[in-house]
Amino acid sequence: MYYFVSDIHLGAGDRNAARRAERRFLRWLDEIESTAEVVVLDGDVFDFWFEYGRVVPKGFVRVLGKLAEMTDKGIRILFLTGNHDMWVGDYLHEECGLEVHTTPQTLSLAGKTLFVAHGDNMNIKGQPFLRLMNTCFRSRVLRVIFSWLIHPDLFIRFGQWWSGSSRKSHGEERDVKFLQPLIEYADRYAASHPEIDGFIFGHMHIMHHEQSLKPIWFMGDWHSVPNVLVMDGEGNITQQILD
Repeated sequence: MYYFVSDIHLGAGDRNAARRAERRFLRWLDEIESTAEVVVLDGDVFDFWFEYGRVVPKGFVRVLGKLAEMTDKGIRILFLTGNHDMWVGDYLHEECGLEVHTTPQTLSLAGKTLFVAHGDNMNIKGQPFLRLMNTCFRSRVLRVIFSWLIHPDLFIRFGQWWSGSSRKSHGEERDVKFLQPLIEYADRYAASHPEIDGFIFGHMHIMHHEQSLKPIWFMGDWHSVPNVLVMDGEGNITQQILD
């Protein structure tokens, strides 16, 4: 079986809310461990992650340990960065065995070819401020400068504040109209890449299935409704809400 999940936002909210989300995520990992062949973590697994050369954010030890345990058993786990956890280094790969990707991926699974992306920096040509932010945040040079000049305690505290503000900007409820830029992107991409069988996105915090030029699945966030995409050995995809 193949599993896709996004927007867990581990560490978000107060201590109790963060611990509830972590426990639910761990319980899900336990549930799928015996059947999982591939697990795709499609961005914003952490509400904030910034990796120094010898320092990583405090917390998440239960999740990191579980992911390492699963990869040690031969389960392939892909980590696609989102806008909240794009500042990864080699820790998640070296210590936990994750396959870390900072760009969208085309995955061939169960006879299907899927385009998988978090979705945060796609089809934003008409949003110059957002494009500037993405350029700055994804700059390797700026990341090195921050890591050398700013103490981890200060920068991580700032990052957690920024991540909370960014997450809250999604609002409690969002209409499917907010998905239109990604639907348009998928349609354009599918027109020039006929080999693609479907698209999977996160980021928008809206759980939705759109039957456009090719099927498009959007995953919601776990602080609202824990949800996953499951693909069986024949390539059939179902969207599931967890208890």
